Amino acid sequence: MIRRRSTPWIHQRSRFIIASLATVGVVITAYLTLVKLTGGTEACPITGCDQVLSSPYAVVFGLPLALFGFLAYTIMAGMAVSPWLINRETHKSLRTKTEDWTWLLIFAQASAMMIFSGYLMYLMAFVIKSLCIYCIASAICSVSLFALAILGRDWEDRGQLFFITVVVGMITLIGTLAIYAPINSPRAEKNPFNITTTSNPANIELAQYLTQSGAKMYGAFWCGHCHEQKELFGKQAVENLSYIECDQAGKNPQLDLCKSKNIQGYPTWEVKGQMYSGVQSLEKLAKVSGYTGTRNFGVR
Repeated sequence: MIRRRSTPWIHQRSRFIIASLATVGVVITAYLTLVKLTGGTEACPITGCDQVLSSPYAVVFGLPLALFGFLAYTIMAGMAVSPWLINRETHKSLRTKTEDWTWLLIFAQASAMMIFSGYLMYLMAFVIKSLCIYCIASAICSVSLFALAILGRDWEDRGQLFFITVVVGMITLIGTLAIYAPINSPRAEKNPFNITTTSNPANIELAQYLTQSGAKMYGAFWCGHCHEQKELFGKQAVENLSYIECDQAGKNPQLDLCKSKNIQGYPTWEVKGQMYSGVQSLEKLAKVSGYTGTRNFGVR
C-alpha cells in the first residue's frame, strides 16, 4: 500500500498568509497616503518618521510613494485570493491555470517589492539618516512576501525562480535609479525643491528682521517641510533668511552647529534663544521675534 505524501502546512496556508501580510501592507500605506494627501502629521512612536516621509524620496511623479505601495499590496492580496473565486468543481482547469500564473506573478512582484524596499532602507539609513517605523514595517512585509512566495509552493524548476529574480531585480533597480535621478543629480545643487512662490514686501521685511535679530532656520536639503516653510516666505524672502544646513550632503553644511543646538527635527527655528520645531506661520515668527513692521504677509 502506497501512502500519499501529506502536503506541508506552509503550502496549504501560504496564500492565506500572503493575503494577510498584503492586507497589513495595505493598511500601513493607506494610512500614510491619507495623511500625506490631507497634509496631516503621522503618529510615530519614535523620532524620524516625519523626516523620512517628508523627504523628496517619499514623492514619485508628484504623488505620495505610499500610494504606489498601497496599489502594490492591493494587487498582491488580489492575486493571492483570486483562485478562491473560481469554483473548483465546475472550472477545475481554469482554477489550476490561475493558481499557476498567479504564483509566478506573486513571486515576480514580491521580488520587485523586496528589492525596492531594500533600496529605500539604504536611503533611510545612509542618506536621510532617520528611522521610520512604518517604512521598516513595510519592508518586513515585502521580505516576508518574498520568502512565502518561495516556500509557499513546491516549485519544480528552481532555476526559473532565479531567472525571474535576476530579470525583475535589474528592471526594478534601473527603474528606481531613473525615478530618483533628478534628486541624486549633481546639477540639482543639493536642492531637489524649487521655490515657486513670490514674496510680498512684508515677507521680505520679516526675513531681513529675523536675520538681523539673530534668528536661524535649521533644516536639510531633502526636507519637504523645510520646503513648505520656504514656500510660505517666497523666493525673494528666503534669500534673506539665515538658513543652516544640517545634512552633510547638503550645500554648505554646518553639522557642528546643528549638533550643538541638538536639532532633532526639521525645520527648527531658533528665535530669541528659544527653539520652535516644525513649520511656523509668518505671524507666529513675527510675534516671537518682536517684529513690529507691516504684517501684510502673503505670496503670489
